[in-house]
Formats: sequence, structure tokens, C-alpha cells
Amino acid sequence: MKLYDDPRSGNGYKVRLLLAHLGRRYEYVPLDVTKAQTRTAEFLAKNANGRIPLLELDDGRRLPESNAILYWLAQATPYWPADPFEQAEVLQWLFFEQYSHEPNVATLRYWLAIRGTELSPLEQQLLAQKQQLGRAALAVLDVRLASRTFLVGERYTIADIGLYAYTHVAEEGGFDLAHVPAVRRWLDRVQSQPGHVRIDAVGFAS
Repeated sequence: MKLYDDPRSGNGYKVRLLLAHLGRRYEYVPLDVTKAQTRTAEFLAKNANGRIPLLELDDGRRLPESNAILYWLAQATPYWPADPFEQAEVLQWLFFEQYSHEPNVATLRYWLAIRGTELSPLEQQLLAQKQQLGRAALAVLDVRLASRTFLVGERYTIADIGLYAYTHVAEEGGFDLAHVPAVRRWLDRVQSQPGHVRIDAVGFAS
């Protein structure tokens, strides 16, 4: 299978991290989102939404959207719980990640640390709001993790993988993690999991 991704992307990193935990081999196809490489006719024919990551299976089927890819890869593995309520909780946190966390924490990281251009007037207007919403999302995580080892069922699942990806680089977007001590301890626990790889690694790329 092939993974189309930008190596700096937290959304792509979620998938690479799970693939590394699973020991799955894949062909890595790097794309630079700052150079509009996901907007070419060739890539848009693969994913009309023009976004990465995109997983392409050996039989030609393609699956975009990072959390959907996590769900598919995690089936029948320890990273997806057997209990239906815990499954729903995993989905709850993945929805939270995409609705409350990623649009603020990840967006500021992209603006400030990856794109390499000055903020537009509109972005300058939105900056304080995104900082506030990002801090609020991190605080929600901190409350959840204050009395828990991991987000769901006291074991490491794709809920943790999904939220770890952008949380561990939140400081690149100007977020001070000193204010969320439970989150910091959880980051250390995630980093100690067998098969863990850094965001700049492509894992078991062939």
C-alpha cells in the first residue's frame, strides 16, 4: 500500500505512527502542501478534496481522512477496543480532535512554524480566537487525563494516537504545555509505547 503525505503533517503522522506500531510496510509518497502538490490534477484524481493523508491499498481502493484511516487500520488490533461503549468513546475523542483541537492547535502550528509566510490580515484577526480555543481544547484533555493513564479504557488506543499527533508539537504553534501537566505526563507515556516513531520518521517505508 501507499501513503501520500506531507512529512510535517500531524494528520499524516497519526497514520505513520499506527503503521509503525503495527509493523506494517508501506510505500511513502511525500507531498509538500506549501507548494500545492496536493492540488495537482494527478493528485485530485486520487482525492478530489486535495488533502493528505491518503492511503492507497494494493487493490486500488483509496481512503482519505486521517481518522478514518486510523479506524480501518486498527480493526482487530489492540488499538481498537472490543467493548462497544469504549469504541464510541474512541470515536468521541477522534471527533473532538477534528472539531475542537486540530482546527486551532494544528492551524496555528501551520501558520507559525511550517508555511514560512507572514500572517494575512484575516489570520491576524483570528489568531487570538484560535489561541483561546486551542488552550480550551488542551484543558479538556488535561481534565480527562488527570485521573487516567490513557483516554479510553486505561489502555493505548487510536484515540491517543489521534490526539498525540498535534498535541506533542503544540508548542510550535505557540501553546505552553506547562499549563497542562496531565497532558505532559500522557505525552511521555505515549512516547514510551513499543514501536513509537517521531513525526519526522516514515516508519516501515519500503
